[in-house]
Amino acid sequence: MARRIDVTGTGGVRLAAWEFGDPPKTDPAQDAQGAHDGHTAAEGSPGVLLLHGLMGRASHWASTARWLSARYRAVALDQRGHGRSDKPPQGSFTRDAYVDDVEAALEQLGLAPVVLIGHAMGALTAWQLAAKRPDLVRGLIICDMRASALGAASQREWGQWFKSWPLPFATLADVRKWFGEDDPWVERPNPARGEFYAEVMAESPDGWRPVFEPEQMLRSRETWVYDAHWEELAQVRCPALVVRGLDGELGRAEAQEMVRVLPRGQYAEVADAGHLVHYDQPDAWRAAIEPFLDSLGDG
Repeated sequence: MARRIDVTGTGGVRLAAWEFGDPPKTDPAQDAQGAHDGHTAAEGSPGVLLLHGLMGRASHWASTARWLSARYRAVALDQRGHGRSDKPPQGSFTRDAYVDDVEAALEQLGLAPVVLIGHAMGALTAWQLAAKRPDLVRGLIICDMRASALGAASQREWGQWFKSWPLPFATLADVRKWFGEDDPWVERPNPARGEFYAEVMAESPDGWRPVFEPEQMLRSRETWVYDAHWEELAQVRCPALVVRGLDGELGRAEAQEMVRVLPRGQYAEVADAGHLVHYDQPDAWRAAIEPFLDSLGDG
């Protein structure tokens, strides 16, 4: 189950947070087992906040959040412009806005000191917050996000890619097929990618369209693609794990350099995974991050 909790981000933007897991256990035998294990899934458990990437939504973390919820208070956030959170037409989509939103959410949810787990853009937000507010973050997992500048060509490619989408899609099956097979960016059939994009579509009178505004996604993206982000990595004081998919967007050399720059960095990679590491290889993803989480203890 997932329970929605509305929080307020910077500028009054309403954000939807989703707490995964069952309500706190009250059965004495279960409580005793929780005490034996040193943790329960109750309100006082250590917190984990999961941050999706550009175009993503909290539900993309469902499989991860469910197993985390046995040990942690696991919450996934729909970031501004995404999922069920506000998409203000004239809203701010700067790096500071995303970071400030997460800072505000942590304080309103009472999750700190937290383990932040971020994918792509969410990972960048996570390490920027960890650098800014080390008191709020006790551990960090960075999933397939580059620290180097991507540049103007990358932004132009994304703009052209959005224009190539055959909107509206007539059915969700068409969504799955286009993003999993027909999209020019797909090198080989990838059903998980099709499912990933099906989750961010909503039915409208003329067919299926994304729940986000592509223009807002480009505005969000342009606030990081022209800059490198090594300086903030070097300021992260907590233990940090850099995870890459073997066929993802983060190359091995850059990932290992990120680990070197992080004061307490570690490295893991997931075979047979692309950019959507946690989504298309959930079991291997869990195997990659669970030892790191174990090393942090229970806070």
